[in-house]
Amino acid sequence: MRLSELSGKEIVDAKKAERLGILGQTDLEINEHTGQIQALLIPSLKWFGFRKQGEEIRVPWRHIKKIGSEMIIIDVPEENDI
Repeated sequence: MRLSELSGKEIVDAKKAERLGILGQTDLEINEHTGQIQALLIPSLKWFGFRKQGEEIRVPWRHIKKIGSEMIIIDVPEENDI
């Protein structure tokens, strides 16, 4: 899958049933050696389109459950569930 195919998809947390953002408003953590995506970095706090530095949610690639035509469904375990 190409990055252009991921761009614009809504990211939804399956457990909390809440929208986290839209890919394109997120950053990707990419392995420098393999080029594989390791995590999505989603800004967690926005104010008039600006994000506070350091305020983000890191979603490891293994927690992405489904990539559909319009959404990316993630399932991140709670800290108590680990």
